[in-house]
Amino acid sequence: MGLIRAALASKPVASLTSPHSIDHYLEHVHPMWTVTQVRARVVEVVRETGVASTVVLRPNGAWRGFRAGQHVEFGVEVEGKRRVRVFSVSSSEQRAGRTFSVSVKAHPDGYVSQYLHHELKPGTLVHLSQADGEFVLPRTLPDHVLLLSGGSGITPVMSMLRTLRDAKPGTPRPQVTFLHYARSREDEMFTAELDALAEEAGLGRVVRVYTRAPEPDAPVAGRFSAEHLEQLGIDPTTTLTYACGPAGLIASVRDAYEAADAADQLRVEYFKVPTVDLAAEDATGTLTFEDSAVSADNSGATILEQAESSGLSPRYGCRMGVCNTCAVKKNHGAVRHVISGEVSANTDETVKICVQVPVGDVSMAL
Repeated sequence: MGLIRAALASKPVASLTSPHSIDHYLEHVHPMWTVTQVRARVVEVVRETGVASTVVLRPNGAWRGFRAGQHVEFGVEVEGKRRVRVFSVSSSEQRAGRTFSVSVKAHPDGYVSQYLHHELKPGTLVHLSQADGEFVLPRTLPDHVLLLSGGSGITPVMSMLRTLRDAKPGTPRPQVTFLHYARSREDEMFTAELDALAEEAGLGRVVRVYTRAPEPDAPVAGRFSAEHLEQLGIDPTTTLTYACGPAGLIASVRDAYEAADAADQLRVEYFKVPTVDLAAEDATGTLTFEDSAVSADNSGATILEQAESSGLSPRYGCRMGVCNTCAVKKNHGAVRHVISGEVSANTDETVKICVQVPVGDVSMAL
């Protein structure tokens, strides 16, 4: 099959099918028959909580696999329109086989996540990207790893935990501290598996903190603070740490590591962009969408939100700065990243408009 795929991807075949790709013709024969475009069938939808589900997928031969911690663009056809969002892989890299899974919390304003949780059925065809992202474990692992998450940010670090658990016998495996924050046990994903992992010898510790319904025997309580690391005996200067969760949690973690002069040990991923302060002092000037001949007073919202408010329909995927679907060239002007706060004023640079706000006058090639 690999030789056939390579032949179909060759330049002579491409010249014969031009201006279309070979996939354009193959998918008319069978929707799973593609050379470069990843397709998958839904095998199972598992309800994790009242608002979260895991989708088990069987991809076609175009799928190149994933590394624990990566994400995929997940597209479904609903009423003749393809909707795309970005979800983290939650399954073990070691047990990938012919299937893998993504786990998603259904957000009130999330069309795809709501559809996935309430309506997605086995057998449904799903359009995928290849797995992507740099939020991955190193090939050579240190002695101790901290996996820290909050809410639905658990999904990529759960993939890491499962991958470390499933390491081949004899493979060096670090001691793992898995520290997860949820509002309550009922709001937590993967509860039964985490209970089992907490009892498994040799892997490390599984610590869960329920911020609204704390358990009396929990080793730490409340929202994350540097004191939690101290109470758990974790030295941030010597512990490689992967953290994923809402902006507030990540900000607290980042502050703790910077205060300990341990920023080089921290790797972070957000699953939700923080709300932009519309009264920010830099919300001045005019935002111009040059290709559409549309201009608007800068409101302080993200460029994507301001484009939509101006009647435009730019492409987007995750709306949180992870994928590159919304990347657009900025002709000139300065923009501020809503997560890092970094300001960039380079001319003719490409920016992700879902996580950038204009600073003064800005022109976009949109």
